[in-house]
Amino acid sequence: MNRPKSLFLTEESLGIVTDLYQLTMAAGYFDQKMQDVATFELFVRHLPKNRSYLITAGLEEVLHYLTHIKFSTEAVKFIRELPAFNNVSNGFFEYLKNFTFSGTVYAIPEGNIAFADEPLIRVSAPIIETQIIETYLLSTINFQTSIATKASRVVYAAKSREVIDFGTRRAHGPQAGVLAARASFIGGCNGTSNVFAAYELGIPAVGTIAHSWVMAFENEQDSFYKFHEVFPDDTTLLIDTYDTLVGAKHAAMIGKKLKGVRIDSGDLTKLSKDVRKILDTEGLQHVKIVASGDLNEDRIDDLLRKGALIDSFGVGTEMVTSKDAPALGGIYKLVEQEYDGKSIPRMKFSEDKLTYPCKKQVYRTVDREGNFMEDVIGLEGEKIGGIPLLIPVMKEGKICYTLPTIYEIQRTASDNLAHLPEPFRRLKDAQAYPVIKSQGLEAKRQEAERVLRSINMT
Repeated sequence: MNRPKSLFLTEESLGIVTDLYQLTMAAGYFDQKMQDVATFELFVRHLPKNRSYLITAGLEEVLHYLTHIKFSTEAVKFIRELPAFNNVSNGFFEYLKNFTFSGTVYAIPEGNIAFADEPLIRVSAPIIETQIIETYLLSTINFQTSIATKASRVVYAAKSREVIDFGTRRAHGPQAGVLAARASFIGGCNGTSNVFAAYELGIPAVGTIAHSWVMAFENEQDSFYKFHEVFPDDTTLLIDTYDTLVGAKHAAMIGKKLKGVRIDSGDLTKLSKDVRKILDTEGLQHVKIVASGDLNEDRIDDLLRKGALIDSFGVGTEMVTSKDAPALGGIYKLVEQEYDGKSIPRMKFSEDKLTYPCKKQVYRTVDREGNFMEDVIGLEGEKIGGIPLLIPVMKEGKICYTLPTIYEIQRTASDNLAHLPEPFRRLKDAQAYPVIKSQGLEAKRQEAERVLRSINMT
């Protein structure tokens, strides 16, 4: 009889959370005795629609992965029995059994703003190692960076009002819900409805009640009083189950201990004004009005422009799926390879997908107030003014970086956004932030392309 499976990731499964072709290439490198160091860079080629910047997120999970990845005996047995590996030597499977990551990693720390083409992570390690880890790195960085960026836009639209992540039930699975809660907090949210995320990350857990609570009692008033009996110091009531304005009057009967009311449907602008009037008439000016229901940055911006009297927003589906731009499209490309003690530039120049060779650094120029002016993507060690953004986070397989708390990461994001000039941050029609390639990098690209074309195009 089949038993149900959770399909949750465990440390035992980290090695095989990858695409098959990573392992077939790894087997090929092993067979060809290719153990020289290769450097890959992870970057986003094009920003998604309505995105003028990225908030970097996911690095902590990447570092956990790199320090814990292994192939269990059962995983190696499974790989060995795949048809693709019929002719692969036993030595490769012994290699997998003893696999550890031994490389060096540079990265832009989480919470920093980055732009298209800028390397977010740079990995140097024996080429087998750099290949095996690609899938996990892309999946982790793409998703969390996408959600952190989306959340920052929602928070920006809310204009200093509280924003809570309500999205777990609409996320693409429970694991995605946890990661989205983390990324949303980095992007500026004040808390999450996800209890596990709050437990693991130490961020505020926030929640009210559902319509089912109200419907489970004989009448709305009774449901409100009974909830208040259990939670006298934290009573926020959902008031739109039957009639929002009547619900507001029923909620007001709780008196001064009432903390908030939530509206989940209808004309939120008009209803918030009417509810505010009801509450204020009863002397409940302190009671917060929470709005939810398919909200996003554009709708929140529109509500506030129309004068909605909303104190807090619960945002779910639109934020934790980045609904308007659900896939970030980050890529991970070979840029340099050591061979006989020499560093060989690597690049591709297929149509519309040209990449730049060599290890790179991002140099950011700021004005006297710290406001961002321009980024230059240059060669590592190139004499360029500006602040280098990529820093060493791992050397020889060991973390060499003090991991910030999630609150520190959130502050980094907030500080970065505060120094991104308004024309580059607008929700709509934002200007493209200036990112240029250095002269040294352009020269290397031209030289590498000439050499590679002479080898591969004849």
